[in-house]
Amino acid sequence: MADTDARPVSQDALVADIDRTRADLARTIDAISDRVSPKRNVSRAMDEVRQRVNELGERANQLGERASQQVGERAGRVDPVLAGAVGAAAAVLVGAAVLFLVRRRRR
Repeated sequence: MADTDARPVSQDALVADIDRTRADLARTIDAISDRVSPKRNVSRAMDEVRQRVNELGERANQLGERASQQVGERAGRVDPVLAGAVGAAAAVLVGAAVLFLVRRRRR
């Protein structure tokens, strides 16, 4: 850009200004090329997918641990009536199986 002040500038100052401008331009071009590079876009997308998969895995682990704790807590509190009913049903099934086998052998 043109300077509106009409003061003389030394050659060293001009060279330094040109070097700064050149470095700024190089950084800008590098940033643009990085942003439009298909390889870099794929790499960024894959990084994002990996991050989301890791987050989902951590969430699944947390849910699994919580479910395991709840099952463990409930297993410690067995309803005595239900346990008795299950035991009685098992005894009836075993008795019926024994009767069936004994009658089968007699024939």
